[in-house]
Amino acid sequence: MSSTRTLVSPAALARPRGKVLYWTVFSGVVLLFALAFLFPVYWMVTGALKSPDEVARTPPTLVPEQWHLTAYTDAWDLMQLPRHLWNTLVQAAGAWAFQLVLCTAAAYALSKLRPAFGKVILGAILATLMVPAQALVVPKYLTVADLPLLHTSLLNDPLAIWLPAVANAFNLYLLKRFFDQIPRDVLEAAEIDGAGKLRTLWSIVLPMSRPVLGVVSIFALVAVWQDFLWPLMVFSDTDKQPIGVALVQLSQNIQLTVLIAAMVIASIPMVALFLVFQRHIIAGISAGSTKG
Repeated sequence: MSSTRTLVSPAALARPRGKVLYWTVFSGVVLLFALAFLFPVYWMVTGALKSPDEVARTPPTLVPEQWHLTAYTDAWDLMQLPRHLWNTLVQAAGAWAFQLVLCTAAAYALSKLRPAFGKVILGAILATLMVPAQALVVPKYLTVADLPLLHTSLLNDPLAIWLPAVANAFNLYLLKRFFDQIPRDVLEAAEIDGAGKLRTLWSIVLPMSRPVLGVVSIFALVAVWQDFLWPLMVFSDTDKQPIGVALVQLSQNIQLTVLIAAMVIASIPMVALFLVFQRHIIAGISAGSTKG
C-alpha cells in the first residue's frame, strides 16, 4: 500500500494539540484571504458614504464619521446611471446571445459533425489567440466604420459590440473540448430514434452542457461589461455609451464621493451575476475532468 507524504503526519493531526494548531493556521489563512478580497470592496462602499473632506483626509478613516447617503442618489441622477446601465445591459446581452448561439453551433460542428478541413479551421481559429488584442483594434474599427459589401457604418450602434464579440476563439475552443467528452453512444442512440443533427444538439447536447454554457456566459458578459477601449472608439454619442466609458467621460466635474458611489452601483450587476451563476462556474471548472 502506497502512503502519501504530507508536511504534517496524520498521527500528529489526530492529537488534540495538532487539531488546535491545524484549525488555527487554517482559520488564519482563510481570514487573510477574505480580508484581501473583501477589504477593497468595503473601502469602496464606505468611501462613498464619507464626506468629500473625510475621503481626502490623511491618514484615512476606517469607518465613516458621519454616514452620507446623498452620494449614491447624486450619482444616480447627475451621472445618468439608468441610461448608461441600460446601454451596457443591451450591449452585453446582445453580445452574449450572438456569441452563445454561433460559438455553440461552430463548436458542435467541429466536434461532432467532423467537417472537411475541420482541424485546419480549428487551428486557424486558435491561431487568432496568438494575436494581441491591441493589434486588432484598427482593423476592427475600419470594418465597423465601413462594413464590407454593405458599405454602411455601425458606429454608435450596438452591432459594433455584438458582431466582434462573436469571434471569440477561447470560448469556442472551451465549448468544443466539452462537446468532445460527450459519449458518442448517446448521440448514436438519438440518431437511432430518428433525431436529426439539430434536434440532437437542442435536446441532447445542450442540456448536458449547462455547466460549460454557464461559464461561457460569464466570460461573454464580463468581457463586454468591463471593456473600455473598444466602446470608447465606436460610441462617440454620450447618450449611447456604456457605464464604463460614461464614468470616465462624466467624472471631470463630479465630486470624488459621487464618482465612488457610481462605481459601486456599476459593479452591483456583475456581483449579482456571479452570485447567481457561482454554482455553474464551479461545475464548469470541474467539467473538464469528467470522463466521456
